[in-house]
Amino acid sequence: MKTLLTAAILVLGGELMKRKDTQEFQIQKDKCPECGGINTIHDYDTGEIICKECGLVIQDELMNKGPEWRAYTQEEKESRSRVGMPTSYSTFDKGLSTTINRIDSDAAGRKLPLKTRIQMWRLKKWQISSRTHSSIDRNLAQAMNELNRLSDKLSIPKPAKEKAAVIYRKALDKGLVKGRTIAGMVTASLYAACRSTGMPRNLREISKASLVSIKEVSRDYRLLIRELKIIIPISDPTIYLTKIADKAGLSGQIQELSLDVLIEAKEKHVIVGKDPTGLAAAALYIASIQAGDKLTQKDVADAAGVTEVTVRNRYRTLRKQLSLEFD
Repeated sequence: MKTLLTAAILVLGGELMKRKDTQEFQIQKDKCPECGGINTIHDYDTGEIICKECGLVIQDELMNKGPEWRAYTQEEKESRSRVGMPTSYSTFDKGLSTTINRIDSDAAGRKLPLKTRIQMWRLKKWQISSRTHSSIDRNLAQAMNELNRLSDKLSIPKPAKEKAAVIYRKALDKGLVKGRTIAGMVTASLYAACRSTGMPRNLREISKASLVSIKEVSRDYRLLIRELKIIIPISDPTIYLTKIADKAGLSGQIQELSLDVLIEAKEKHVIVGKDPTGLAAAALYIASIQAGDKLTQKDVADAAGVTEVTVRNRYRTLRKQLSLEFD
């Protein structure tokens, strides 16, 4: 018994040593023999591995692991691809279920008999019903449809939309959606995702697109932050500069001057506790004065979606704290 155990340990030890040697070979494979650098470039078009430091071609027979076909448009890429769509949290079933399309003809193009068509329609109906069998599935289906609608309306990028879907799923698992509207929780999840990823979307803008009151969205947002323990970074007013400047028709010079104003304000901790949109609008107004552009407080306030009083108060604060002098 001891002999068999010893032999097994020796065999296992030999396998581990072989794996270790193989791993070391994989690590040393891309190391440059000329200069010893490890920064390499994998050029799949020429099949070469090139050292980034000295330019030596380390390997010239690199295997291309991409598809063997070519596609020049998105339609060609989708038609020639032999794999399904990637999993997505913004789809209620994560894109893992199948879909039965409307079928009226067979593979050869011949029209199906009426009995076969009725059977396929019945299968499609039962398949749709089975996808949303439970109440949680029905809730997710409705919520993800609302999330996709909001994201398309506000031009939200996919990473922020996926994060919003994850936040809503966590809230649903913890029972936070119970007793609250689906639209309100979806809007709050999207706002939390935008704040987390640094997207220039404020609460007023998202609430207007979702047709849910700001009061309800704010209440649901605070609930999500408290119960899910989401860490929200401090809003940076610089991310709103380009958006407001485009709406107001301001030049790049004014944007650059306003960026300098906000950077100095951040260094002196002036932006703490202030609305980032109002600060960005006030910085653009100050920059327009410095550049000699005739921009009124009403123009920049309308572009930022805030009141003239907010722009005026933030303007006075920045001018006083930064010791700005104008002619």
